[in-house]
Order: sequence, then C-alpha cells, then structure tokens
Amino acid sequence: MKEGEFRIPSGCAIAALIHKDKHRENGERITQAMRMMHERSNGLGGGFAAYGIYPEHKNEYALHLFYDTLQCKDACEAYLSHHWNILHEEEIPTKPHSQIKDAPLIWRYFIESVEHDENKMTETMFYVNTSITGAYIFSCGKNMGVFKGVGYPEDLAEFYCLNQYQAYTWIAHGRYPTNTPGWWAGAHPFGMLDFALVHNGEISSYDANRRYIEMFDYPCSLLTDTEVITYELDFLMRKHQLSFVECADILAAPFWDEIDQMRPDKKRYYTMLRRNLGSMLINGPFSIILGFQDGVGAMNDRLKLRSLMIGEQASCVYMASEESAIRKMSPQLNRLFSLKAQEAYVVTYEEDAK
Repeated sequence: MKEGEFRIPSGCAIAALIHKDKHRENGERITQAMRMMHERSNGLGGGFAAYGIYPEHKNEYALHLFYDTLQCKDACEAYLSHHWNILHEEEIPTKPHSQIKDAPLIWRYFIESVEHDENKMTETMFYVNTSITGAYIFSCGKNMGVFKGVGYPEDLAEFYCLNQYQAYTWIAHGRYPTNTPGWWAGAHPFGMLDFALVHNGEISSYDANRRYIEMFDYPCSLLTDTEVITYELDFLMRKHQLSFVECADILAAPFWDEIDQMRPDKKRYYTMLRRNLGSMLINGPFSIILGFQDGVGAMNDRLKLRSLMIGEQASCVYMASEESAIRKMSPQLNRLFSLKAQEAYVVTYEEDAK
C-alpha cells in the first residue's frame, strides 16, 4: 500500500494505558490494543511512548536519536560531548522484523542533568534536528522514551522489544499520513522533554499554527503537524504554566457565535483567549493524547470529528480511538464513556505514587 492511493477518513489510531499508582507493566497490552485497530493504519508510521522505563537513570535526560549515517552520528556525538556530560550510550536494542525495512541507526544517550536546564535541552534538540543533517533527536525526557518508525505499531512493538520494558504509562499511535509524509523521524508520538503527543486527525490550520509558534523560537523541521501541536503545548504549559484544561480552551476554542451566547464571565474569558491566542486555534478534525510529567491529558476538537473513548477500572485509565481496543486491554470496566467535543480529560498520578 502506498501513500496517496486512497484515504481512510477516520484513519489513525491512538491509545493509552495509565496506572495512576505508577504500577509498571510491559508493552504487551498496549500492543494488543493497537493490533485491534490495525485497519486504521497503513504501515507508514507508528510508535509508542513509555513512562517509568529508566528508573536507574531517572534524574538524567534520556536521548533517543535516529542517524542516517555513521558520519552524522560522529558529528552529533561531538556536539553532545561539548555541551553535556554523556554518562552512558548504547544502540537501542531491536529485533529483525520482516515488515520493518530501511531502519536508520537508533541510539540512546543518558546525559547529566543540572538544575534549570530545560531550555538548554530544547536548544540541543533544535540544533541537532535543524543543523546536523541526518541526525534527529526524537525523544529527550527523563525516565521515559519514545519508540517509533515506519511500519504498523504492532510490528514496531516487536521490532523494539517493548515486551522487555516496564512502564507505568504507555501511549501509542498507528498512523495514516494525509498531508505530511511518512518517515522515521516524522512518525508519532512526537516527544519533547517529558511531553509525548499523539493525535488522530488532519490539522488544516498547520501553516498558520506553524508560522505563529516559530515566532517564539520553535523551528518546525520534522514535517508533521503533531510537532506543531507539541510545541504549542510546551509554550503554554511549560513556559506559561497553563493547565492542560486551559490549553484545550485555546486549541479547541468555541465558535464566536457560541461565545456570544455565554454568560458574561465565560464570554470575557473565551473572547480574551480568541483575541490574544487565536493563532494557536487548531482547525480540522482531531483527538489528542498528551503524556507529561504529572499525568496524561486528552482532548477532542470542537465538533468531535474524531472519536476518543475513555475507560476506567480501579487505578487504571484506558484511552483509545475505539471501544474494542479498550476492551482488549481491560474487558471489565467501572466506567466507559466517549470524550465530548471540545472537552479536556486529565489523569494525574496519585500523590503517594513512587
């Protein structure tokens, strides 16, 4: 199947498995959920994000990189060594798979962290991705990592041996590229610091969103609208300390005719957001799952043009594009519901979770 032969209107699959008590499990159940939604992908992109997988390196940044050649690997390592203390490096273990072809070199580094160095980390990511040809940092958080590529997600799970990792949160994506190309660095999830974002949809406002966020020194180089959404959320949540719910009010803001009919306080609130941050409004159908340091957030577009189901069972929360995928992970549920249009749903870890 080649990109562009036909389109699946509801294409792309997203899913998440969250243990609020930070109990860890391997990647088997999240892989089963993605296998259940196989038809939503076309083999041009898939991936997973896992939180809690590097407890022995939890205070260090874990960098995952793709390299096209050994020469760009040498150039990137020279840059990293000049700016950071590399404590450990290794090739990320993979297993040969008949459906995964033309894989780049895939490496990881654990680098020493100092206080207040998040901006230095983002500067490093941007420099490598824009200035060292053939090198791409696709994950740079602490005690978490992204595993992605060109292929179906269930095949990539086997390729990356995800059954050998233990995580308290798993986020997954099966991609059906529409307006952006399917390639290794452009696959989802898109990672930046502790953020890992997946989305199902087609962002028609990509160019407007990209031009706006680039004004704040976020160079968009990976040819995917998910990159832009991640940068917007980093700008709002990390730099301006807004909550995920407030971000949803900006990214999926109500229509003007709806705002006009609101009570005065809500009308002032949404009018202020639309006037000051209107260029961050995401147009087009989408559902989003975002992993971050304190938990996981999900949101829908303002017309609910993409489905997103939520299931709750004891201390676990499940999210997926289809109920069948949630039932595959947990046949018994205390609660199951569909996320409403323009709605934000947030899962936070329990205070005493380790």
